[in-house]
Amino acid sequence: MLKAVILIGGPQKGTRFRPLSFEVPKPLFPVAGVPMIQHHIEACAQVPGMQEILLIGFYQPDEPLTRFLEAAQQEFHLPIRYLQEFAPLGTGGGLYHFRDQILAGGPEAFFVLNADVCSDFPLSAMLDAHRHQPHPFLLLGTTANRTQSLNYGCIVENPQTHEVLHYVEKPSTFVSDIINCGIYLFSPEALKPLGDVFQRNQQDGQLSALYASRLYLSQYQITHPERLAKHTPGGPRIRGNVYIHPTAKVAPSAVLGPNVSIGEGVTVGEGVRLRESIVLHGATLQEHTCVLHSIVGWGSTVGRWARVEGTPNDPNPNDPRAHMDSESLFKDGKLLPAITILGCRVRIPAEVLILNSIVLPHKELSRSFTNQIIL
Repeated sequence: MLKAVILIGGPQKGTRFRPLSFEVPKPLFPVAGVPMIQHHIEACAQVPGMQEILLIGFYQPDEPLTRFLEAAQQEFHLPIRYLQEFAPLGTGGGLYHFRDQILAGGPEAFFVLNADVCSDFPLSAMLDAHRHQPHPFLLLGTTANRTQSLNYGCIVENPQTHEVLHYVEKPSTFVSDIINCGIYLFSPEALKPLGDVFQRNQQDGQLSALYASRLYLSQYQITHPERLAKHTPGGPRIRGNVYIHPTAKVAPSAVLGPNVSIGEGVTVGEGVRLRESIVLHGATLQEHTCVLHSIVGWGSTVGRWARVEGTPNDPNPNDPRAHMDSESLFKDGKLLPAITILGCRVRIPAEVLILNSIVLPHKELSRSFTNQIIL
């Protein structure tokens, strides 16, 4: 018997995800057409012997979260419960506080996953490795460059046995190029001495929603090919991996992809070019707009012949040792080139350029902007 715990944080955290988190809790932000944590739940549900999935956080159990949990239980045929913290307890604190619920039923082991990790989730491989080693917990690591590693928990391992010899959370000097991925596997006895060993570092990292969307769309080729759009006579031109919600209206002359996710009720006009982007519920892209490396928020409108463009700064997905550099957001008072984000119900007029900018919700723009945050 196995269980899984997904740590979803709370509304006071995840400020780097604004303005997108103004409208929806970060764990429910749609990535590749489904809420972010649905990818975690689906991965856990595929592990043989999984009996229950617990979500721990300090969001209020409001209607969107409750509705999502009910739908997920029906889809994956597993009990999925939300355990609300009375205050932010940290990773170890949350696990220890809810230890009775986690250990109920006598699980052999339990997974712990940070909610905003983007991964192919090699949980079965982790379980196999855990069963063949004598230690009470296992953590998943990846490599980072020397500068980037300072922003994460760093692991020093024995290269022969892969035992953790030393662990430092966000060191001030270089310790190791192996960093903590935020995915763990524990035996029940690991809860007895557990303190807040691993800090909730995912709240301080910057989630790349576009990179996550790209990874999950690529995985759909194997796991859910039916979710990917296919080119049909009289339909839009599809290039690469594209997700289109069944309720979206896409003009036949539009060109979509690669790595595009189009949400519920979206309207895509004639001649639109869309690539490496996420278009959220109810947005409208009018005729001949061009949207590249951007996120278009809920209910936003991009006018005719307008161009919304960001600069890709995510790692090469074809390079297994590629790294995402942690750069400062600003230089000389301006945003450094990055993806463009339009918040909820933003209005972009016709024939303007929005480049490398973040636009907060409910803004109606009248001109072009480059490398700015528009308040």
